[in-house]
Amino acid sequence: MTFNSWEFLLFYPIVLLLYFVLPAKMRWVMLLIASYFFYMCYQPELVVLIFATTLISWISARLMEKTEKTLLRRLYLAITLIVSLGVLFFYKYFDFLSTSIFNLFDRDPIVLNLILPVGISFYTFQTLSYVIDVYRKDINTEKNFFFYALFVSFFPQLVAGPIERPENLIPQLRKAHKFSSENAIAGGKFMILGFFKKICIADMVSGAVNAVYNNPTEATSLGIIIATVLFAVQIYCDFSGYTDIAIGCARIMGIRLMKNFDHPYTAKTVKEFWARWHISLSSWFKDYLYIPLGGNRCSKGRHLFNLFVVFLISGLWHGAAWTFVLWGALHGIYQIVGTLTIKKRNALVERLGFSVDSKPVRIVRMIITFILVSASWLFFRANSISDAKILITRLFTASAPVSLTLSSMGIDLIGALLVIVSIATLIITDRLISYEGTNDGSFLITKNGSFIYFVWIILLSWTVLLSKDMISTFIYFQF
Repeated sequence: MTFNSWEFLLFYPIVLLLYFVLPAKMRWVMLLIASYFFYMCYQPELVVLIFATTLISWISARLMEKTEKTLLRRLYLAITLIVSLGVLFFYKYFDFLSTSIFNLFDRDPIVLNLILPVGISFYTFQTLSYVIDVYRKDINTEKNFFFYALFVSFFPQLVAGPIERPENLIPQLRKAHKFSSENAIAGGKFMILGFFKKICIADMVSGAVNAVYNNPTEATSLGIIIATVLFAVQIYCDFSGYTDIAIGCARIMGIRLMKNFDHPYTAKTVKEFWARWHISLSSWFKDYLYIPLGGNRCSKGRHLFNLFVVFLISGLWHGAAWTFVLWGALHGIYQIVGTLTIKKRNALVERLGFSVDSKPVRIVRMIITFILVSASWLFFRANSISDAKILITRLFTASAPVSLTLSSMGIDLIGALLVIVSIATLIITDRLISYEGTNDGSFLITKNGSFIYFVWIILLSWTVLLSKDMISTFIYFQF
């Protein structure tokens, strides 16, 4: 059951009705049952994994809180890390590492062909943040195991985030929220925006992207460029669309999830891009890996090493393939080069007679950043390293007429116009509406008015018209 399925359009209203009809003290119980049911609609046999991870992390945190002995606290923390990361490693990386290692020695690998549990990377990081925060004495433990289980499994953000922190989500789940028209309108707007991004843009461009990346030996230079740019659009609209729907679902219930995207393709540097893209993951790595490694409060060499390690691991987090490792390594290199050259680049701009913050400079930097990020998406989307090599080679050698390129990608005039109009509509809508930040890190769509509501009606109508084949997997479900 995905957000863009007919089953969810039946499931969510029922949950919403029960949430506001049931007594306040029973709501969290219903949400827990609904969340586990939601997860079991994907993989009922693997629900034991999320339950076991939840139970072990909760017990470890409770034991940790009851002792002041550093050795014992470290032991409980280690148990959680070993079990949680061990399960993640086994299901997500065993076949990948086995194949990589055995291939080095020209031996047949041991391949288990395990089914990857949906959302395992997300709920594992969520439990780890809870246990680490308890270890650091930043938060108190949740005494009720089942309430903690709701924090881990809360269905709107269970499968693909945002990765919530306990201090933000747990108090909200405990609170008895009353129905509010303000919440309903705000949440509804987010859901409309999310469905529009997914159905009217991400799904519309996926065919052209797949035509190139699933058949690299026939790709043309122009086709690779178009497909890569379209994939940049696809993955943003697909992932931020999921996040918008998740935020909207929770918001209608009065629960505010954190912001996960902030116009990432308007970033002027790759560093800024990561402050705007998948914010919950970026902040997780910053708080629980980058800073513990030493952050930037160390020698320059160690600082650059820390940056590279974080992005290398981030790439591996996204998937068990060398393409993801290379993608992460490339972003690590971007960060290192950006850090080492920032002063010289600013000095060059000033020697050319421009202010660093002038509009022309910002536009140029935004274009360069988009090109760098899009270039890295080639590795992210490629099905294998060999496919990536073929695509890069053909990028510089496989010229072909524009008409032949477009026809080979399945792009016709009507489809192209639909995509262009949809993207333009999203850009215009984003400029018309306004986002208001909140103290808890979430945000609201606040701008109203008759014309603005007309825009929302257009978005909803457009989405319904193009939703004939609604069910398509969200890209980040595989991570």
